[in-house]
Amino acid sequence: MAAIILGVAVVSLFIPKTALWVQTSWINNLLMLVMFGMGLTLNPRDFLMVLKRPKEILIGGVAQFTIMPILAFTLGKLFGLDTALLAGVILVGTCPGGTASNVMTYLAKGDVALSVGMTSVNTLLAPILTPMITYLFLRTSVDMDILAMFFSIVKIVIVPIGLGLLMTKLWGNLTQKAGAYLPFVSVVAIALIIASVVSHNAERILETGFIIFAVVMLHNLLGYAAGFGIASILHMNVPQKKAMSMEIGMQNSGLAASLAMTSFPNLAMATVPGAIFSVWHNISGGILASVFRKWNGK
Repeated sequence: MAAIILGVAVVSLFIPKTALWVQTSWINNLLMLVMFGMGLTLNPRDFLMVLKRPKEILIGGVAQFTIMPILAFTLGKLFGLDTALLAGVILVGTCPGGTASNVMTYLAKGDVALSVGMTSVNTLLAPILTPMITYLFLRTSVDMDILAMFFSIVKIVIVPIGLGLLMTKLWGNLTQKAGAYLPFVSVVAIALIIASVVSHNAERILETGFIIFAVVMLHNLLGYAAGFGIASILHMNVPQKKAMSMEIGMQNSGLAASLAMTSFPNLAMATVPGAIFSVWHNISGGILASVFRKWNGK
């Protein structure tokens, strides 16, 4: 996946005409398709994880919605990002973790149940927390409609996931067979989202002098470190440390790009940090998973 996403991003950036046919108006529908696929792979008991392991889920939720937004705002100010890019970076920070963190946790031999539980619960909290925290950081520089963002997240994330869960409940055998094709569908959808955002903003991205790339990479890497550090301070076991690191560092950046497009239509560059993060965290997550896989705590 990392190789495919990187290839699409590079071609879209340096030869944008190859991907301009992917309309930005498709982004929401493509992301809804990915979220529907996520719903097909989830089970209602994943959401009950909060009752079985409330301490770990609470820690993961608090860390997710505090560390990443604070890191985003701090890095944006340190690097002097303009309003559009700052808004995009903060949106990445205020979004919940995505399914990529679950996959990387599995590859890293981490606590997959904890990872899926945190992703599920944080995703349910996103319609409320993402708009509120985004407004907290951007209220003095950007006009935004909190209620509109709430309904956007419900439409793009909660409804498709709910439909996926319902289909799994009603037609379990059918969805189990479809599950074999979900990774391919998700990769294609994410690749198209990145192709659209990057190709339509290629000139602007190149004009930033790649500062935004440095910010996105640091945001992701510091998120991994913060997640691991918190888990270590709280004396979590090795699989939990791996899960916490992946969950905090990896974001639902596709959602960030989509929200940037709908919530800040006059800030075209706000979609860029989400697209770059989508490319980078798959690369860094794969590398970290290979390191974690060989590490048993000694």
